[in-house]
Amino acid sequence: MQHQPILAAVDLGSNSFRLQIARVEGDQLYMLDGLREPVRLAAGLTADKLLDVEAQQRAFAALGKFAERLRGLPREAVRAVGTNSLRVAKNAADFIPQAEHILGFPIEVIAGLEEARLIYLGVAHGLPQTQDNLLVMDIGGGSTEFIIGNGLTPLKLESLYMGSVSFSNRFFTDGKITKQNLKQAELAACVELQTIATDYKGQWKYALGSSGTAKALSEILLLNGFSEDGITREGLDKLRAHLLKVGDIQKLGLQGLRPDRTPALAGGFAIMYAAFCELAIEQMQPALGALREGVLYDLWGRFHDNDMRDVTVRQFAQRYRIDNKQSERVGQLALVFARQFLGDEASETTLRMLGWTARLHEIGISVAHSGYHKHTAYILANADMPGFSKKEQARLSLLALAQRGNLNKLQEQLRNMEDCALAMSLRLAVLFCRSRCDSDPPALRGRFNDTGFNLSIDSDWLAQNPLTETALQEEMKQWKTLGIGMQLDQT
Repeated sequence: MQHQPILAAVDLGSNSFRLQIARVEGDQLYMLDGLREPVRLAAGLTADKLLDVEAQQRAFAALGKFAERLRGLPREAVRAVGTNSLRVAKNAADFIPQAEHILGFPIEVIAGLEEARLIYLGVAHGLPQTQDNLLVMDIGGGSTEFIIGNGLTPLKLESLYMGSVSFSNRFFTDGKITKQNLKQAELAACVELQTIATDYKGQWKYALGSSGTAKALSEILLLNGFSEDGITREGLDKLRAHLLKVGDIQKLGLQGLRPDRTPALAGGFAIMYAAFCELAIEQMQPALGALREGVLYDLWGRFHDNDMRDVTVRQFAQRYRIDNKQSERVGQLALVFARQFLGDEASETTLRMLGWTARLHEIGISVAHSGYHKHTAYILANADMPGFSKKEQARLSLLALAQRGNLNKLQEQLRNMEDCALAMSLRLAVLFCRSRCDSDPPALRGRFNDTGFNLSIDSDWLAQNPLTETALQEEMKQWKTLGIGMQLDQT
C-alpha cells in the first residue's frame, strides 16, 4: 500500500459514534481531530432485536456529519467498524448499506474478540513500556470487553454480552434506582463475569478502563470527593450509596455527569461494580486510548507491512498443518488468472483477498478430506480471525466454498461479478495444480467480460492431459448453471 499521511477511524458504538483523525509521522500517530455523537444505538434495539427507526435516524444524522469531515480522504485511509448493536441487530443488513451511502466509506461489523483486540491495541499504544501484565476493561453500550495483555500483545481476550445502555434499558427502564433493581443488575453482571473470573483473577498487576463509562465514573468519583485516584472500590461504594439515596437518574446532581451520559449511568455502574467484586479489582485508572485508536494503529499497520490479517493467515496455516507448497502453487496461479480476468479492475485489496483464500483453501482437510472445501468455508466463516471483519470472513468463506464442486448451490451468493472472477481464478488454479507437483502449467490466457469467461490453452498440451480436458468441460457446465458462459479456445 502507498503511504497515507492522514488516517481516520469511525467507531459505530452501541452508545456513541466516534470519529478520530490522525496524522502519520514515521512510526507515530498524532491525533488531529475527533468527533463524538451520542447516538445510543443499543437503546433503539427492540425486543425482537431490530433497530427502530428513531435510532437509525440518529445514526444517519451522525454519519452525515462525519462524512463532511472525511470528504476528500481516499477509501483506504478510512476504516469504519460496527460493534455489538450491529452484531445482534437482525436488520443490520438493511441498515448498513444506507449508512455506507451516507458516510461514503465501507462499514465493517467486527466480532467481539476482534473488538477486544483493537481496544487493547489502542490502549497499549498510549502507555509507557512495562514488564507487568495489564487488565483492560471496556464497558460499551451493548458489550463489555476484558483483555489481559503485556506490552502490545494481548494474552487473553473476552467479550461479554452486557453494556451500559442495554443494562440501563433492562433494569432501570423508568429511571428509578432501587435496592432491588440495582442488585438484579449487579447479579446479572456477576453471572456473566463468572465465566471468565477463574482465568482472569490474579493474572495482572494494573487495571485500566477504556472508553466513556470508565472515564465518566472516574471523573464523577473525583469531582464528588468519592475517590482521589481513579476508580476505587471504596469510591464505588460511596457512589452506590448516593445512587440508592437519590433513587432517580434525573435527580442525581453529580458533578461531572454529562446529560448525554445520564441515561446509561446506572447500567454502566452496575457492570463496573460487579467487575470490581468478581475480578478482585481494587483500583482502576482511565485509559487514554480506546477502540478508535486501536483501529487507527491497525490501519497504520496495513500500510507498513504489519497487517494483522497476514499474521492470522500464517497462524491458521500453521495450526491446520497445510501443505505450504501446494497453497503457494494454487495462490500464484490464481493470482495470474485474476489479473487476466479483472485487468485494471484488479485492486490490491481484491488480490490480497484471493491470496489469503488460496493460502487457506485446504484447511478443511484437517476435518475430513471428503468435502474439505465445505469444512474450509465453515472454519473461515465462524473462527475468530484477528484483523478480519465479519464481511471479509464471509467473502473468504464464499471463495473457499466455490473452489470446487457444484456451483448451483451458490446461485444466490455468487452475484457479484468480481467474486465470480475470483471464484473462477481459484477453481482453475486448483484444477491445474491437481497433481500437487512443480510441473509448469501450459501457456494460459483468460478473459472475462459481460458474455462470460474465455480461456485460451495450447491444444497439444490439452491432448496430452485428457483428465484436465474433461475437468474443463465439466467446468463449462457448472458456470452455465449460473447463467455465465465459459468458452475454451485451443491454440
